[in-house]
Amino acid sequence: METIVWGIIGCGDVTEKKSGPAFNKVPGSRLAAVMRRDAARAEDYARRHGVPKWYSDAAELLNDAELNAIYIATPPSSHLPYALDALKKGRYVYVEKPVTLNAAEAEAMAAAAKAAGGKLVVAHYRRRVPLFLRIKQLLDDGVVGDVRTVQLRMWQSRKPALVAKVTDNWRVNPELSGGGYFHDLAPHQLDLMLYYFGEPAQYSGYSLNQAGTTPADDHVCGTILFKNNIVFNGSWSFNVGDDEQIDSIEIVGTRGRITFACFGNYIKWHSDREHHTEEFVHPEHIQQPMIADIVRYFNGETSNPCTIEEAVTLMKIMDAFTGKP
Repeated sequence: METIVWGIIGCGDVTEKKSGPAFNKVPGSRLAAVMRRDAARAEDYARRHGVPKWYSDAAELLNDAELNAIYIATPPSSHLPYALDALKKGRYVYVEKPVTLNAAEAEAMAAAAKAAGGKLVVAHYRRRVPLFLRIKQLLDDGVVGDVRTVQLRMWQSRKPALVAKVTDNWRVNPELSGGGYFHDLAPHQLDLMLYYFGEPAQYSGYSLNQAGTTPADDHVCGTILFKNNIVFNGSWSFNVGDDEQIDSIEIVGTRGRITFACFGNYIKWHSDREHHTEEFVHPEHIQQPMIADIVRYFNGETSNPCTIEEAVTLMKIMDAFTGKP
């Protein structure tokens, strides 16, 4: 088994707890280098996390011959160029979500991975978190019968508690993020829909900037018709009052309903006359189960846990919901 030796490009907030420490906790995996443009912060991260090497220049990290895998955790605007460079150098690649600014860039990444014969995984890591695997099991076991509709509501205030606080708030700068908070949070939710229900037949939506407090749209609505005739309706708003905030996904079938929060820790479901509530404790490093699967995939032991082709489909849906060409 080949040891996967990682370098991180963009060792910011998302890597502090959710992902970074997991690279040293997964068998056959080791974090050897990190990069951040702010040299002092890169050095500080390396010292605190026991990482041997740090860089302030991504090109220098990509030229580090010890590394055979690159985790790209920068804002989405730089995902594509970093992924292209890593693939050209023969590295395995793990890319944060959203995978790119838009579907056209995602297609370019997919083409580059295919041309290079490389292995690339997208960080839709909720696919491997126990709570969401339990929902898939309930669906596969047919506990709520045939699924008919899915209703999603993600309504948050103008400063969502779900979003990591950063000084520059790049998430509401469309040039860096692709859009606004929708682009930061919806990839997790929409990927779960694709994971649970398969290929979409058609999708459409619209978005607008209601509050006008940032350059990004803050209200998005979208509908998906899946090829199995399941209908999804989603509503995202990031300008409601504090008391009106909600994170809810309801999967309604012919025999019952499953309700959960994408950013919560519970499942409620009922089938016929049975009612159940299950609570979960998420992994300390929530990406660790995904990273473990990625290491196995890079070593040829399992299939790709989330392909770039699947991410292309997701980005096409997001573009349709937000009115991009």
